Amino acid sequence: MGSLPEEPTITATTNSPTHRRSNARAGRIIAVTGLVVLILIVGVWIPGVVGTAAAALLPWCGLALGVLSAIALIRARRVVLVLLVPILVWVLAIAPSTPGFASGAPDGTSTVEIVSQNVRAHSGGAAESAADLAASGADVIALTELDADSLAAARDTLAADYPHSYAIGTVAVWSRLPIADAQALSLGLDWKRALRVVVSAPGADVAVYVMHAASVRPGVQDDRDAMLSGIADAVAADSAESIVVVGDFNAASADPALAAARSQLDWVRPTDGTLGFTWPAALPLARIDHVFVRGLAVLGSTTMRAGSSDHLATVTTLGF
Repeated sequence: MGSLPEEPTITATTNSPTHRRSNARAGRIIAVTGLVVLILIVGVWIPGVVGTAAAALLPWCGLALGVLSAIALIRARRVVLVLLVPILVWVLAIAPSTPGFASGAPDGTSTVEIVSQNVRAHSGGAAESAADLAASGADVIALTELDADSLAAARDTLAADYPHSYAIGTVAVWSRLPIADAQALSLGLDWKRALRVVVSAPGADVAVYVMHAASVRPGVQDDRDAMLSGIADAVAADSAESIVVVGDFNAASADPALAAARSQLDWVRPTDGTLGFTWPAALPLARIDHVFVRGLAVLGSTTMRAGSSDHLATVTTLGF
């Protein structure tokens, strides 16, 4: 018997109606998602809770746009053009928070290294954090979110190598170098969560501010915003030529509540090629511990793990 003719095989092609409909649907989903991300990005210019939330999400909006662009190149190339708008807006929004470059220190430059960490109250880890920070060789150590027990533990740990210190409320500073003019600051609140001291560094005096901004909860951030505005007012009235402000600001890098501080001081960019995320320490997602300076050159800025805190410490080397 003769063999039966083979039945024709029907294969889908990239030009088939089904494939075109699938790509069109994917393109619409990508475009709509890109629009949602754009709205989130624009939020960083809106003061208040919207700006605070948008600032925390901003770095991850960039990651989302990267994923959307990759999918668009595979499924719906024309949509890539639509994504250009949110990408450009994201670049504009993230630019002030991008990594910087360390300044070279000319021969004979006087330097001071300052480390700062939120040690998490009632965690029992202040002594370990203090020991790790001291081992870094820093000249000045600033700790925030201290309770009575953690302050006592840190004092015992640092007393030998850091003979100069000052503490008030939930903040404290220790220094190898002499300090003077110690002041407690309320920054608009009814209790003390900030301080100012003058550190006698080689060749120059430096006004060092340490602050622990009030916490932020959904819809409740007035106290934090008052403190961030207060620190800007304090440094604006400060006649010191060299100023550094460190601590836990409870605000992501692009938070509009930091605008007042940025107008008075230079925000210290990480110089280690990262965005300098500090919280949570186990998997850092945002930089809420900051360093601001005036009249000082940034020779290096990075982060380090110290103790069992849920914050990484900031490590900043400054030159005169």
